[in-house]
Amino acid sequence: MSNRLKIAIFGAGIIFTLAIVYLAVISSALGTRPSAEDRIRFRSSLQFNTAEPAFSNRRPELLQEMYKRITFSDYIEALWGGSKDRVPRKKLPDVKPDLATFLKPSDNIKVLWFGHSSLLLNISGKIILIDPVFSGSASPFSFMTQRFQNPALELSELPPIDYIVISHDHYDHLDMKTIQFFKDKNVHFVVPLGVGAHLAGWGINQHNITELDWWRNFSIGDLEFIATPAQHASGRDRIHFNESLWASWIIQNTRHRVYFSGDSGYDTHFKEIGDKYGPFDIAFIENGQYNEKWREVHLLPEETIQAFLDLKAKRLFPVHWGLFNLALHSWYEPIAKTNKAAKEKGIRLVSPKLGEIVEVDDQYDNKIWWEE
Repeated sequence: MSNRLKIAIFGAGIIFTLAIVYLAVISSALGTRPSAEDRIRFRSSLQFNTAEPAFSNRRPELLQEMYKRITFSDYIEALWGGSKDRVPRKKLPDVKPDLATFLKPSDNIKVLWFGHSSLLLNISGKIILIDPVFSGSASPFSFMTQRFQNPALELSELPPIDYIVISHDHYDHLDMKTIQFFKDKNVHFVVPLGVGAHLAGWGINQHNITELDWWRNFSIGDLEFIATPAQHASGRDRIHFNESLWASWIIQNTRHRVYFSGDSGYDTHFKEIGDKYGPFDIAFIENGQYNEKWREVHLLPEETIQAFLDLKAKRLFPVHWGLFNLALHSWYEPIAKTNKAAKEKGIRLVSPKLGEIVEVDDQYDNKIWWEE
């Protein structure tokens, strides 16, 4: 055998090995589908359609109607069209948070926003991480859907976390590498039905996972997590859809009450939640990555305001913007429109810089930093 042939065979072997490793990583990132036993368990949920079998929204036909409206040209436009400012031209202003200040006991809720929907809360000394995405991209492929900039804190810099709350299994809300960081740590995960399969597949102990259906709760001490409705979808491989549930969340104790919307289009559930559990000290509501053609699953700016009013909340903290390019609008359009509408309606808006510590009280002075 000639040396040239040996080199060719060796090179082909390396390429094949790298391809196998790459596919294995991608396969892991896709997550784990619910088991047959899981699907039997899901039958007790009013949201689960056993004929599919899959979860559905209050209006089951809603997603099919949306998919019919979206054309191939819409997908092409999503890749190369839209505003020229979909991605910031320079690094957004951020703050390296002083964790000693964040962890200091307080009568108020404390918040750190890492961009998009990733939040760190201090509620009466309990440290809660919501929809954490610390990877470089919100995709199984590292070159796609890349974040605008590094997080204000690395995972290794986070304080000890008590609870992690997940709204649904899309990549910009459920990140494999972030989850795997916590597999050897004493953290309890609170997630919608079916999301636990992903976590267990990535090494999280089943004893540290609580799955909830809409309107179900998990309590420990005086802290309570309540899964509430949202209007959205789930799925990570573009083949199997809605095999896990999506949810919004209420986190409350005897002193505080917080609402987190997750991803959701506008529907009657906001008023239902507000009537049943409002008022809220603060509502974290999505206001970015919207488009008229997929308004069933994401709020338009005016709908964010209406959802806030329905919830009877005292303060609006817009999320789901400022980190990923997922829609055709500019990176700053969501917050600019929400800020304008909030002023017109007399709504207290909370929109800090990335990493800035917010203490939720009447002294908070909101800055229009995105206009810089």
